[in-house]
Amino acid sequence: MIAATALGQPIVRSAAETAAFKRENPCPSTGLRRGACPGWQIDHVRPLCAGGLDHRSNMGWLNVDDHRFKTLVDARECRKLRKLANTPAR
Repeated sequence: MIAATALGQPIVRSAAETAAFKRENPCPSTGLRRGACPGWQIDHVRPLCAGGLDHRSNMGWLNVDDHRFKTLVDARECRKLRKLANTPAR
């Protein structure tokens, strides 16, 4: 499945931005600036599907459980946005 924005455009992700985020924000569990970060994941504060940028300024660390929950909420909101975007104006 390919993720899409609310307007149906494909989401493009940048490994370089993720690496830059890690260099600027060390892993909360290990303190390292690269490699694995056990128990933590990088989250887009404003979801990509809702127009958020894939830029380090829109990224933050979340623990795995919180990230899983936020992803569910974000996906629900993005489905609503897509539905609104595809509804004809009256």
